[in-house]
Amino acid sequence: MNMTAANPAADQGVDAGPPPAGAGLSAWDDAVLAAALMSVDPVGTGGVALRALAGPVREQWLSLMRDLQPPEAPHRRIPLHVSDGRLLGGLDLAATLNAGRPIAERGLLVEADGGLVELAMAERISAHTAARLTMAFDSGEVVLERDGLAMRTPSRFAVVALDEGVGEDEGLLNALLDRLAFHVDLTHIRVHEAIACDYDPEDVVQARARLAGLTLDEEQLEALCGTALALGIPSLRASLFACRVACASAALEGRDQVEAEDLAVAARLVLAPRATQLPPSEEQPPEEPPPPPEEPEEQEQNQSEDQQQEPQELEDTVLDAAKAAIPADLLSQLQLGTLRRSRSRATGKAGAVQNAPTRGRPAGVLRGELRAGLKLNVVETLRAAAPWQRLRREERARRGIESSRIEVRQDDFRITRFKHRSETTTIFMVDASGSSALHRLAEAKGAVEMLLADCYVRRDQVALIAFRGKGAEVLLPPTRSLVRAKRTLAGLPGGGGTPLASGIDLGMMMADSIQRRGGTPILILMTDGRANVARDGAGGRARAFDEAKAAARAVRAQEMSAMVIDTSPRPQQQGRELAAEMGARYLPLPHADAGALNQAVRAATG
Repeated sequence: MNMTAANPAADQGVDAGPPPAGAGLSAWDDAVLAAALMSVDPVGTGGVALRALAGPVREQWLSLMRDLQPPEAPHRRIPLHVSDGRLLGGLDLAATLNAGRPIAERGLLVEADGGLVELAMAERISAHTAARLTMAFDSGEVVLERDGLAMRTPSRFAVVALDEGVGEDEGLLNALLDRLAFHVDLTHIRVHEAIACDYDPEDVVQARARLAGLTLDEEQLEALCGTALALGIPSLRASLFACRVACASAALEGRDQVEAEDLAVAARLVLAPRATQLPPSEEQPPEEPPPPPEEPEEQEQNQSEDQQQEPQELEDTVLDAAKAAIPADLLSQLQLGTLRRSRSRATGKAGAVQNAPTRGRPAGVLRGELRAGLKLNVVETLRAAAPWQRLRREERARRGIESSRIEVRQDDFRITRFKHRSETTTIFMVDASGSSALHRLAEAKGAVEMLLADCYVRRDQVALIAFRGKGAEVLLPPTRSLVRAKRTLAGLPGGGGTPLASGIDLGMMMADSIQRRGGTPILILMTDGRANVARDGAGGRARAFDEAKAAARAVRAQEMSAMVIDTSPRPQQQGRELAAEMGARYLPLPHADAGALNQAVRAATG
């Protein structure tokens, strides 16, 4: 059951010493080991977040994982757009109509009790479905209170979340990712590397029998928790998972107690993929002269201090194993400090999700009356009426009416709800005054033109407002027309004062109009922050900047998405204050061209 590679030094009869933890193990070996450990303790580890596109490598891993499951362990697959009734259970409509009384239907999570579920296209799972899963994770049961039913059913399972995301902006929701012990990435594994596994279901069954008698002592717990702290892992679940994985590793290897090798496995598979920082480097202290002879009491004290330092040595070993498992590209990102602490999931367009009566994606049902423009959900209406058929038949019999027809009343009507993403309009408020025109006006024109081309692909709109002299004007109403935008941008003049408050006010008016029509506005303010013209056209820097901050506070009060791009040659304090008052993201770009502005705005607006 050992997947380590042969040691060439040992073949030559040379004592090379103990190899470091994880030496000789490839990424595929770790992925297979994660599958085996998850099979030994599915409930304790939560499952695996498997990042890989559909292909032979992923299918090989899934096949090995399924073969390791005991024959009696249930296995269910959850589709992307699973309904609550299928996921949690509910009323069995056909059986209820036949029996005349409520008949409950088992959901996928209940059917998977004691086994595992595969979550297809997990990077696109809705927050609603993720909340149902995490609730079952945390409570170990499915709570069902719907359709006249109230049940609590045990449901303890592991999840294999198939993440097909591409890039760092696509991935699992953090709430789900945090509850899975193993984060496995098969992206860079080639087909010829995906070989068979050295474990079999019998090994897993025997390991499960040994798992109950394995625990970690205090020293081992401190080593794992200290390693998680050194790697900057904020969640306590990581340390808990590492403890469970260490016990599962010892059980899988047939040991009666947890050894240092098992702690290294837990650090490599659980803690290393979650690292957000490099552990602090320890500088060698200067050599000191040898101390004078000590008394026997001092020697006993030193011996006790040496014994207290042993946990630190164990923690260093575990930390080295975790650092060795961090990929090279991740290590470089950590050194540069560019790794985000949690991966966020891209949501496509930046438009807000809104309710709609007849168009968009179905988003559940609600009780309602049949009115014009609404769609009746026939199945859910029958589901709501089914539990009452027996009482309604008895009521009709007391009135002397004999009928076997299904009686549907007004309270049973269920209306389908729809949701759709509103259209996004990016409003550029460009400072065309003399100070900005000298440095950044050309770059602002190029950025707006490039963003307009991107918005045309996403079917979004772009508007342009310029402020200079004594006021602001709309140069480009919301549009997708590339020709019109280029013509307007080419004729944008520059020079004059900076009526910053007037520009923000006009942008607010346009954004409010877009919101009233059901759209989603995004405000992008490009300025150097040197306001010197008030709303009435009078000069004065102090008054003009106070009015600009008041206009910015109005943007924050409306809770609009906004971004302030400081276009001055050097970042100024005025730009930071303006962004703070607006509740917007502040982006100083003293040396950026049109392409850099375009990328920054796209990253901020999704």
